[in-house]
Amino acid sequence: MSNDSKETRGPTAVAVDPEVIPSSDPDNDEAVLARFGKRQQLRRGFRSMSAIGLTTLQFGLQNGGPAGLVYGYIAAWIGAFLQALVMAEMASMIPIAGGPFNWVAVLSPPSYRKFLSYMTGWLSVMAYQSIVANTCYICGTLLQGLLILNYPNYTPENWQGTLLFIAVLSFALFVNTYLGRVLPGIESLTLIFYILGFLAVLIPLVYLAPHKSAEEVFTVFQNLGGWSTTGLSFFIGFITPMGSFLGLDGADHIAEECQSANKVIPRAMLISMGINGVLGFAMLLAVLFCMGDITQAVFSVTGYPFIDIMVYGTGSVNGGTSLAAIMLSINVLSSTAVLATASRMLWAFARENGVPFSRFIARVDTRTRLPLYSIGVTCIINVCLACINIGSTAAFQAFISLLIASYYSSFLIAASVMLMKRINGQDRDLPWGPFRLGKAGIPITILAMLYTLVGTFFTFWPYTPQINAASMNYSSLLYGAALLFSVVYYILYGRKQYQGPIYELGGNMAVRNG
Repeated sequence: MSNDSKETRGPTAVAVDPEVIPSSDPDNDEAVLARFGKRQQLRRGFRSMSAIGLTTLQFGLQNGGPAGLVYGYIAAWIGAFLQALVMAEMASMIPIAGGPFNWVAVLSPPSYRKFLSYMTGWLSVMAYQSIVANTCYICGTLLQGLLILNYPNYTPENWQGTLLFIAVLSFALFVNTYLGRVLPGIESLTLIFYILGFLAVLIPLVYLAPHKSAEEVFTVFQNLGGWSTTGLSFFIGFITPMGSFLGLDGADHIAEECQSANKVIPRAMLISMGINGVLGFAMLLAVLFCMGDITQAVFSVTGYPFIDIMVYGTGSVNGGTSLAAIMLSINVLSSTAVLATASRMLWAFARENGVPFSRFIARVDTRTRLPLYSIGVTCIINVCLACINIGSTAAFQAFISLLIASYYSSFLIAASVMLMKRINGQDRDLPWGPFRLGKAGIPITILAMLYTLVGTFFTFWPYTPQINAASMNYSSLLYGAALLFSVVYYILYGRKQYQGPIYELGGNMAVRNG
């Protein structure tokens, strides 16, 4: 963010009802943006391949066991695919970087549009900031786990994990700024490396490891958490596979940098769901068939059961370390994508004056046509979150536990307003994109919402039956506090500054109160 570079500032134009904007050529990206009152600010360098390029087992093994993970993963894959279908349709119709809050702003009744889109924006911003923090934290602690494995006398400290967190974040910052012009190409290479890395881990593990029987994998349910029933234990462990499919709308947040966005973004969402689902399920089966003692893996001193499984599978510490290092590398590379997505989400909401210091955060560097300020602010937020880990890992994990609840809540709002449009027969005049669910829209949306409600409910569930200050799940408290803050900010300041979709194309246009 050099001082000699120019930038465009955040908008000061008035809000506009998208319905008053005339339709334009649906195959022209700038024309599609213009239909919703937006001007092209970011460089469109992402194509389909780079857009597509955009868990730990412990909790699932403890609550549900091998069979619980297998069937839970299948259920989560189906549920997430239903979510992807709903979001792909809205993204095809409204390919704007804000994603859910822009969809809500366009689809909501005029009387609720402003508040609902504002709350959706806050939830989406919280979700993606949490995804960045979670990704960097996993990378840092995974490296510490490998150090524990290879150096038994090593004692991990929270401050060391925090420094590793910041190191991974710094790498992502470097790629997103200095290499920002070639980021689409990097994401395409990351996708290729992801697939090759998957094969490099899967083949040696399956070839070298002793194999469990199919009965042990597909019929053994575990309740090592001590819950009252195995069924309850399954649903608590269900959070593990559900967490594997978060951020599936990430491609939508680069919509304004993607060519033919109304076609590419839906395609990228669905193809990435297919790729991630197939590779993830294959890796899950390989790990479960090749693991040794379940209890030993669950309570691994490394903090990551799959590290012990890979050591057992390869028969050596060096072999297990090599395979785990590949997975660590994939996670480090993924940090560049999550930082790009989170910063675009923040930039899009700031462009609508939705957050404090919006005029600063919404600036776009005219030389690189990158949202450098939102990238920088995202890094600052996550460094602050990382510092919490120095004092208390439990407190830090409580913050990142907002991930599922806030992400799912933003989806629920967007899906709800879309469902109401369909039920009320108000969907005939919507600016449909190339991808449309048609008559299947209502049942698909309802099923996706039911799946989302289950995930939202159990993300607030305690981690253990014996609840105390250390083991308490504080996500419900923090989720409520975050919502309270956003509502108070809206009442005091936001309702005066935030008007919903802002018309940026020059001239004045009155707000339609419809």
